[in-house]
Formats: sequence, C-alpha cells, structure tokens
Amino acid sequence: MSSNARVLDPAGLGDHVDRLYRAAWALCGSREDAEDLVQETFARVLAKPRLLRNDDDLGYLLRVLRNTFVSRHRANSRRPATTPMPEQFEPVDHNVGTRPEAATDARQVFAHIAALPDTFRDALVAVDVVGLSYAEAARALGTREATITSRLYRARAQVARGMEPHRESVL
Repeated sequence: MSSNARVLDPAGLGDHVDRLYRAAWALCGSREDAEDLVQETFARVLAKPRLLRNDDDLGYLLRVLRNTFVSRHRANSRRPATTPMPEQFEPVDHNVGTRPEAATDARQVFAHIAALPDTFRDALVAVDVVGLSYAEAARALGTREATITSRLYRARAQVARGMEPHRESVL
C-alpha cells in the first residue's frame, strides 16, 4: 500500500448522501431513478474495500456514481424498450364461443387476407395484424415506406370488397 493511499471509510458515506442524491437526480431526471442510482452506487462501493489516493471522498463517490449511471444507461439501451399499451387497445377476445358471429366474421376476414396477392398480404399482415409501423414494415419487407402505404390501401380495399355480401371473392 502506498504511503498516501488510504481505505475509504464506509461509516463516512452517509455524509455525502444528499449531494450524491442531487447529482443523481440531475443525471437521471427523476427522483425514483436517482434513489436507485445512489443505492446502487453505495452497493458497489461497499462491496469491497476501496483505496483512495487523496482525501476527496466526495469526488471519488461522484465518479463511481457517474460510472454506475453510464453502465446502467448502456445496459438499458441494449434491452428492448417497453411501452404502455394504448388506451384504445382491445385485447384478443378468447371467448368467441359466446359470440359465434364474431368468430365467423374473423374467419372470413382472414380468408380474404390469405387470398390477397403476396405483396399486398405481406404488407397488410405486417401493419394491421402484427402492428408494425409503416417504416418497420418497409424495413422488414425490404421496400420503401410509400410502397407499403399504397399496398395497404389496395389490400384493405380488396378485403373490404370481399366482405361485401354480394361479392364472392377478393380479386
């Protein structure tokens, strides 16, 4: 151990909580995330003895806080983002047995979708069934977003025409 190195005193960490919390809040933007960040920082620091080369405990703790924030941010950016369901979202009704007409309509719609030409069917399935955005569908299908828009328009029109009572087929 070097002559000017010393071990960080765990008992003195409480003296810095307020300043670390304010710094964490500035980094995170929310109180709850700041509390979690300070807690994670203390957990890392207390996990093993830390050797400091100077008397600046707060400076060291701020560096650990920032490094913890950056590590957490990198890890979160690699995870898929979650979003809340839109308010108008209607989940699939698994009780179609209580409404046979709805099941019949769904079967007819899917039959008409299946009868579409491949390019129209793929665009309709990607956007209307799977829920991809136009841009995501264009990337997935290897085409331009404008092409997706026109294919969707035509596919939807063909399915709608096929659902009319006097029409026999989609095409």
